[in-house]
Amino acid sequence: MEPTLHNNEYILVDKVTYHFRSPERGDVIVFIYPNDHTLDYIKRVVGVPGDHVVIKNYHVYVNGVQLNEPYIADEPNYGPGTQEPQCNYCDVTVPKGDLFVMGDNRDNSSDSHEWGLLPQNLIIGRAMLSYWPIPDVTYLHQPQYPGVN
Repeated sequence: MEPTLHNNEYILVDKVTYHFRSPERGDVIVFIYPNDHTLDYIKRVVGVPGDHVVIKNYHVYVNGVQLNEPYIADEPNYGPGTQEPQCNYCDVTVPKGDLFVMGDNRDNSSDSHEWGLLPQNLIIGRAMLSYWPIPDVTYLHQPQYPGVN
């Protein structure tokens, strides 16, 4: 999740909010990795149920609108002719009960572009605050995506 989060940071996870509302685009969430239930992952919600997510030309589009993502490390380098792994899920409509999640360090992230949709029942909670080390205390705010319905 670099540059937003770094190895060895401690985070405060809100395990209550999603009992009252659904995850929203931009939320940073902690969840059980769908392909190995012994691992927990942390990623950003890019697509919610009903969203059409497309990754092309090094950008992410939701419902036809290119996301403004100032929090990512570098623009994604997916697709044919690159040295990076192929994007297996680059054109997806998110069904009810699932999410499309991505890491902020896109070229080094095992996320929905690689392994598919995240079932919402695997969510542990919403990451709210990075509190350790003290000099790096950061509130993990949710970005706004103007124009994305």
